[in-house]
Order: sequence, then C-alpha cells, then structure tokens
Amino acid sequence: MIDRRTILTGLPAAAALARPAWARIEPGPDGLYKQPWMHEGFLDLGEDLAEAADTGRHLMVLFEQAGCPYCRELHRVNFAREEIAEYIDAHFLVVQLDLWGARAVTDFDGEELEERALAGKWGVNFTPTTVLFHQDNAGADTARAAESFRLPGYLKPFHYLSSLEYVVTGEHRRQPFQRYLQDKFAELEAKGIDPDVW
Repeated sequence: MIDRRTILTGLPAAAALARPAWARIEPGPDGLYKQPWMHEGFLDLGEDLAEAADTGRHLMVLFEQAGCPYCRELHRVNFAREEIAEYIDAHFLVVQLDLWGARAVTDFDGEELEERALAGKWGVNFTPTTVLFHQDNAGADTARAAESFRLPGYLKPFHYLSSLEYVVTGEHRRQPFQRYLQDKFAELEAKGIDPDVW
C-alpha cells in the first residue's frame, strides 16, 4: 500500500531523476566542472598536441575557474548538447586548466610554469577561455605559433560549435570567423532554421 510516507521518501529520488541531465552536473573537488572526454595527461602541451595529431584530432585548452557562472553555463548548456559533446570527443583532445591553479604545465616552448602563470603568459583574462590548436600545428615551438583560434568568454551553443567546426575544417586559415558565421547563418536561413533557437 502506498501511503504518505512512501510518497514523501520517494520524492527526492524521483525529483533527481526528473531533472534534466545538465542540472545534475556538479563541480568537482577543485570547483571545476568535468566531462568524461577531458584528457588526464601530464600537462605537457606540445606532447598533448602531438598526441592529438597522432589520433587525427586537434587540441583544446580550456581555462576555467571555480565559481565561474559562465563556466557552469558552458558545461550545463553547451556540453549538455549531445551534438556538441560528440563533436568535441571526436575531434579534440581537451586539457582543462584552472585560471588560478598551481599545477605544473609545460608550455610549447618547453617552459614549465603553474597554470595561473601560463594563463598570464598567454593573456587569458576571462573564463571560460577556449584555445584551439589545429593538428597541423604540432611541432610548433611557441603557443602563439601553435594557436589556431581563441574563444574568450562564453558563447552560445550555435556559436561555440561553429567555432570548433571553423578550426576542424581549416576555415580559420581561409577566412575571418565573422565571415564564416555569416555564411552559416545564410545556409540555415535558406533551410528555414533560426540559429538563435538552435
């Protein structure tokens, strides 16, 4: 027999199951949100790009910080979209760094420094900041030479996925990102799709 007590004790579990997947994503002990496709390596970025290239992928370095509402949004909105998560997993090796972290990271030029010092060296001032490195740049001896595209701050899902495609397809070498986006908007409008509600 189902009584009031059975219903009340079952509510928390039922409520947890009823919440969308993004609502269940919580930060880890370091205060950063994690994804199963994030790379746990030795934080040697030159080697990470070489490893990505060896597997036909590119390198993404994602700077975040604890308590960042836009980092939470990136994980709970953008990365919760199956098409974005699958695209990242298929095309990128992802290294997550803490804007204020103290882990030792080896930069492309061989310099070893803390995450927070690397952020300063690279001019990263916002979180999240996504820095993309095309596989063709493996072997570059500086971050500047290796970097293909940078997303300073949070972008909505359509723009975020478009930026990833921009690098993967090599369009970053052929045209400015704004022109690439305009072409994508025109394609979608021709199909009757509104990118703002995508």
